[in-house]
Amino acid sequence: MSVVRWQLRPGLYADSIVLLRIQKGIAERPGVEDAGVVMGTVANLTLLAAQGLAPEGLAEAASDDLVVVVRAQSEPAATAALAALDELLGERRGGGGEEEDYRPRSLAAAVGTLPSARWVLVSVPGRHAARVARQALEWGRHVFLFSDNVSLAEEVALKREAAARGLLVAGPDCGTAIVAGTGLGFANRVRRGEVGVVAASGTGLQAVASRLHALGAGISHALGTGGRDLAEEVGGITTLQALDLLARDEGTRVIVLIAKPPAPAVAARVLAAARATAKPTVVAFLGYAPPARRLGSLHFALNLSEAADLALEALGAPSPSSASASPEVPATSGPGHLRALFAGGTLAYEAILGLAPWLGTVASNLHSEASRPLADLGRSEGHTVLDLGEDAFTVGRPHPAMDSTLRLARFRQEAADPETGLILLDFVLGDAAQADPAAEWAPAIAQARAERPGLEVVALVIGTEEDPQDAAAQAAALEGAGARVFTDSAAAVAWVGERLAPPWQPPFPPAGAEALAAPLAAVNVGLELFAASLVDQGAQALHVDWRPPAGGNERLLAILDRLRR
Repeated sequence: MSVVRWQLRPGLYADSIVLLRIQKGIAERPGVEDAGVVMGTVANLTLLAAQGLAPEGLAEAASDDLVVVVRAQSEPAATAALAALDELLGERRGGGGEEEDYRPRSLAAAVGTLPSARWVLVSVPGRHAARVARQALEWGRHVFLFSDNVSLAEEVALKREAAARGLLVAGPDCGTAIVAGTGLGFANRVRRGEVGVVAASGTGLQAVASRLHALGAGISHALGTGGRDLAEEVGGITTLQALDLLARDEGTRVIVLIAKPPAPAVAARVLAAARATAKPTVVAFLGYAPPARRLGSLHFALNLSEAADLALEALGAPSPSSASASPEVPATSGPGHLRALFAGGTLAYEAILGLAPWLGTVASNLHSEASRPLADLGRSEGHTVLDLGEDAFTVGRPHPAMDSTLRLARFRQEAADPETGLILLDFVLGDAAQADPAAEWAPAIAQARAERPGLEVVALVIGTEEDPQDAAAQAAALEGAGARVFTDSAAAVAWVGERLAPPWQPPFPPAGAEALAAPLAAVNVGLELFAASLVDQGAQALHVDWRPPAGGNERLLAILDRLRR
């Protein structure tokens, strides 16, 4: 019988990469069935409980405490696994993978050691992130703020201070940027080119950059802004700064703007700034109703794939071929519900909007007009689209782009649910992302389909052949496990929607075909002008010399209506 044992280290902070390394190290120990290594936040303890890793007494953990839980086949195996914690904590490696002799303990020391650094990348827990970012601004550095769970008030204050200093704050919750060919955070390896990107979306930026790479174009710079930058409270501060930078950049000929729907006043401000750049600008505000397909130098895209295509056209290149055309969909709609488990928030949001014409409203942890709130994040309801990279899932845990543990557990849960007919997954590749996601996912997909032969799995792979994971190799491995693979988000969503859309059932008996028969003949009641018009057109018309019954008396009219029944 399995035993669950745990250990708590008060006040011992570890970042998500260290947590991931320790968890894998413990899970690989002999006799260990499962392991959880997290910071002791309420959200993380709840997730541990959902995994069956919440022994009594664990509730005393605080958010700054390191929590390690092991489920093992025996008491000795659990004890030995926990005993390895100190050894695993001691394995500290530098950014290049080599042991480092010197690590500064403060930002001031780091800036003094590397004065050429113009950017500071911040990925500490949200409650500490604003303080670190403000220190970076005081030292005159631009900030790439990966951390989530930073308050809106802190974001506004940081961005206003940065703007006053002529500096950028990319974030918070900024997952991706590409500066002068170098990726920050989760960035794909794409060729240099003449398209600049400003994105309040990390995965949206990656999808557009990867597609442009596949179409033969490239990126000059791609600047993330953080998902809330276009909210009314923030006012698009970083977006406006980034637009101005790219407008002045000689290597940028075309600009792409990516975001979820901005606040109306902010949208007007940003679009005015985009027009002022005098450079062709593709606007991909997902879910935003554009005033036209094109307004002067502005080109409006309906989805991420089209944004890349329009940018290519603005460069003067031929229109993209049908590379994004979706495979043929089976004639009959598939059984069961959709369970979409995304690592990329914007990809999840795009899926919700794209599925609406097929499936109507879906349950989700993302807010949109095409979704309804999910009552319990641990349980799907009907057609469900989840963003597992959202704050509630990532407090003190590695992002699902880096670690598949949480998403794999949810995949197995959904695959075992008899109501599930199709599971949609995204795999966003690039630097800092999971080294070989297919190595974990292909066996899980193959096993799930073997246990439930009718289950379908659709995999959306975002990346390039130059990424460390090699997008083509990942796609081949997933396809070999039985997944249907797409490299274009719009095509994947369209295929899933058509596959699951219920067959149309007319709600009423069919109208008589004589309604459209010629020649037309009609009786007219009311305006005599209509009867005259019919006659002028060669139709037969008979006008009724109508008068209000009962002289228009409402009481008598009611009596007459009752007598007719």
